[in-house]
Amino acid sequence: MILTGPEIAQAATDGRIRISPFEPTQINPNSYNVRLGGTLLTYADDTLDAHQPNPTVPIEIGPDGYELQPGQLYLGHTIEEVGSNTFVPLLFGRSSVGRLGLFVEITAPIGDIGFHGQWTLMLSPIRPLRVYPGMRIGQIMFFVSVGPVALYSGKYQSAAGPQPSAYWRDLAALRAVAS
Repeated sequence: MILTGPEIAQAATDGRIRISPFEPTQINPNSYNVRLGGTLLTYADDTLDAHQPNPTVPIEIGPDGYELQPGQLYLGHTIEEVGSNTFVPLLFGRSSVGRLGLFVEITAPIGDIGFHGQWTLMLSPIRPLRVYPGMRIGQIMFFVSVGPVALYSGKYQSAAGPQPSAYWRDLAALRAVAS
């Protein structure tokens, strides 16, 4: 079951969903629009290694925007901090942005119950595309969960700004358990 726009507004008011800053004009019939924050990250190396941290290069998006290039992965972030201890959030790119040839969050749209923070956006353009801070880039839908809930307490909790992959932390934790 998916929450409607009026139910998202009510849940944001009574605390079942946390959205900060919350703007009623961002509510859609069954989702909430999120906006692109002012910082992007790109990976510094051509080859990434899942077993170790990968260096990144920050890019500040100025008021005149920033031109994304095809073949490059950009990590962006939402302005809004979004989360819920009650509902399962899913983030998708807005169709208007998709029609510009920008893939947003194509491999990891699901958020965990209990995550609260800015969402990291995986941005991949088909062709050169200028993006701007504050543009409505995605939308989050909220689904009702069924069954016992274990709240998220993972490595990306309370994220601020774009977060590079921390997959290597999972491997380090597994090695520690195996020792």
